[in-house]
Amino acid sequence: MRILCTVTGSQGHAREVLPLAVAFTRAGHDVLVVTAPELADVFRAAALPVRAELPGIVESISALIRARKAAEQDGGAELPELSIRDQLLRTAAGPHLTAIYRIVLPIAEEFRPDAVVRDGAELAGMLVAETLGIPHFSAPSGAGNIIDPMGLVEPLAERRAELGLPPDDDQRVLHRFGRFESVPPEYSFAGYDLPGPFAYRQPLQVGGNDALAPEFAELSGDRPLVLAAVGTALPMLGAFQQYGVDLPESATPPEVIMRALIEGLSEVDCDAVVATAGFSVDGISVGKNILLRDWVPQPTVLQCAELFLTHAGYNSVREGIRTATPMVTLPQFGDQMHNADRITRFGLGERLAELSGECVFKTCTAVLADERIAAESRRAHRRMLTLPPVDAAVDYVAELVDSPRN
Repeated sequence: MRILCTVTGSQGHAREVLPLAVAFTRAGHDVLVVTAPELADVFRAAALPVRAELPGIVESISALIRARKAAEQDGGAELPELSIRDQLLRTAAGPHLTAIYRIVLPIAEEFRPDAVVRDGAELAGMLVAETLGIPHFSAPSGAGNIIDPMGLVEPLAERRAELGLPPDDDQRVLHRFGRFESVPPEYSFAGYDLPGPFAYRQPLQVGGNDALAPEFAELSGDRPLVLAAVGTALPMLGAFQQYGVDLPESATPPEVIMRALIEGLSEVDCDAVVATAGFSVDGISVGKNILLRDWVPQPTVLQCAELFLTHAGYNSVREGIRTATPMVTLPQFGDQMHNADRITRFGLGERLAELSGECVFKTCTAVLADERIAAESRRAHRRMLTLPPVDAAVDYVAELVDSPRN
């Protein structure tokens, strides 16, 4: 088979598609990834062929925000604030989708794929698959979990009209051929009534350097290890600022987040590893129990951690479940608030009531001592281990591609 993968989201979105792309390659199939330049290295590190020609998610969202501000200036009045639901619909199916489709289609016509596997919030790949008459599948996706399928009907109709494509008002079109997931069904993060997924086990590692640095082995074994890593949240917030765009209303400046994490964890009876994503910690008092690193191999660290302080990005959430690691969440934007609420509801962790050093200290101390959360994390881990490996998803696609119904 020939599999086209399309990704336009964050690093987390890329890492949601990566296990599938690697599995197809491992099974002897040809894979081509079409993505944004800032995501290309995620796939190149796994020796996957990449066409890095798509606009990045921050660029697309910034363009939408600027267009909205221009409309307000032209109309002389401030437009009503958009709900998270409507923000996601605009990000997934706004006018930029037409431009992305026109980039992807000629690449696909040259590559001649048998199927498309897309980031769950990336819809150009779906429209290209429709044009070519081939099946399409969505990878596990936090944004995809909370995009309203019914709400997409109208904007997708506009995009189809712009592209001269046949109309299709079926809200099931997003998952007409199926969707992939990598958490157990009873821990579903889907915010809408989505069709049942083909679920596989979240891999522990996929490509890249997964070894711990020697200093990790030197940390005390008689105190719990806490990992604080807010994944792509801090870099994305920084990128918005570089584009001259105000941060989302729910978001906190990166320097405030870093100060609260470090000062709070410095008071916890633990060893803590804080991944700073390269942001400065100047002026912050760092406790002797804190190990600062720009980057860490998160899935590897989680295998030996007792607590995970996370922004609740969906990729990080699944890695926390995969390693039975209780979580404390500090969501910033997008699907992160929804994910943080689900984590609390499932009994897998707690959400910070406020972003302050004192709250970080109190919440982390409480969760480390909470046996109920630890027990539920172990239960979710065991349930995940009952799922088949990601390679089973390859067989699922192959059977559908070869099916007479297709």
